[in-house]
This record gives sequence, C-alpha cells and structure tokens, in this order.
Amino acid sequence: MTAERPEASRPTTAGVVRVEEHSGPRSALRALFELAEDSPAALDAYIDSGRVLVATEGGRVVGQLQLTDADEPATAEIKNMAVAPSHQGRGIGRALVGAAIDVARSEGRTALVVATAAADTGNLRFYQRAGFRMRSIERDAFTAATGYPPGLEIDGIELRDRVWLDMHVDGPSTATKEAPT
Repeated sequence: MTAERPEASRPTTAGVVRVEEHSGPRSALRALFELAEDSPAALDAYIDSGRVLVATEGGRVVGQLQLTDADEPATAEIKNMAVAPSHQGRGIGRALVGAAIDVARSEGRTALVVATAAADTGNLRFYQRAGFRMRSIERDAFTAATGYPPGLEIDGIELRDRVWLDMHVDGPSTATKEAPT
C-alpha cells in the first residue's frame, strides 16, 4: 500500500516547521544521520532504506526521520532520527514523530517501533513522552562485531545494550500534542 506524501506544517515551540518527504540524495543528510548513528558501517548498510521525512525551517533542513519496514508487515520502524543541535528542544523531533505516525496510519500499519541505546536516557525520555512504551532489551548490540568502536559512552554510561520501544498507531496520536516545557 502506498501512502500519500507527508507534507504538513506543524507548530513547534520554534515556530512553524514544515515536514515533508525527502526526495533528494540521502548523502545530503548524512551529517544529520550521523548524529544518531555511531557506526559508519551500520549507517552505510541502511541509509538508502525506506523513506526519509525532513523538517525544514526557513527552507533549511533542521531534522530528519527515516522510516523503514519492520519484521512484521503491520509495523514500521523509525530507523534513524536526528534534529540539528541548534534546533533541539523545540518540538521538531515530536513533529517528525507525528508525521511518521501519520505515514504509518496512511499505510494501514498498526504499530511503530524504535530502538535506542539503553545508555541514552535523553532518547528514552523523549520516546516515552511521545507515547512509546518499552518492548525489549537487546544485550550487547553495540560491539566491535556490529561496527561500533569500543569505549563509547553516553553521559558516562557505556554504550552496550539497545532498548526497543513500540507504539500502537491505530488510536489517537500523542505525538502531535505540544511538548512539555
């Protein structure tokens, strides 16, 4: 099933941000992808998968979200999402997640999944505030064998395990609500 192109203006605390599907080369967005992916090899393996939504402000891309197929046909995965550091904390990530929910619904999907590092408490907080719930833990996901350099830390916590979260999208969206300040 093919979804309509997500093109919408969404209010954020930074003003109005336009979210639309990216149609150009993914290489133009690589710096944003790298904000959310510490393994160049892993990024190379998936950067061209799925579709990418971009958030623009004043014609400049300030965030991206990559949406791919998951193992279950009724589920889509947020594979990579990042907002430029200068624009974080303004609701742009929430706007991107809201657009991903809209795309998933338009495709007849019933769930979204996302994975993040167990050490990244900021990401865990963000996704739970957006309506995701804990699903499972994948131990030792970030190793040299999977393309991650040893010794990586996030806020003083060793990068080791991956946490999977999910959200049912067949009900009302929580991602388009205004982010708490």
